Amino acid sequence: MADPNNDDPLERAAGWRDQGLGVALATVIETWGSSPRPAGSQLSVNESGSFVGSVSGGCVEGAVVESAQQVIRTGSPQLLEFGVSHEQAWEVGLACGGRVRIYVERVE
Repeated sequence: MADPNNDDPLERAAGWRDQGLGVALATVIETWGSSPRPAGSQLSVNESGSFVGSVSGGCVEGAVVESAQQVIRTGSPQLLEFGVSHEQAWEVGLACGGRVRIYVERVE
């Protein structure tokens, strides 16, 4: 059984599944320009909205958690893409511009 106190997204996802919870895994699959997290970064989310890991930060991470909960309910994976120019980033208080693609799938 996975350690439920572990902050590794894959191990935490396994622990939540062992507890009978619905779980989704979000993975950064591609980035362009400046991105807070590199390709391969992961975030696991359970049906209650708890999450471990990081795929971006800020409002992007909140949107990914919402999408993950939908994926848990429907079982249909989602490919998400977020992007912002450097000018837009500074206007909303972000330190970088760029684009990120994130794949969200239910953990079975």
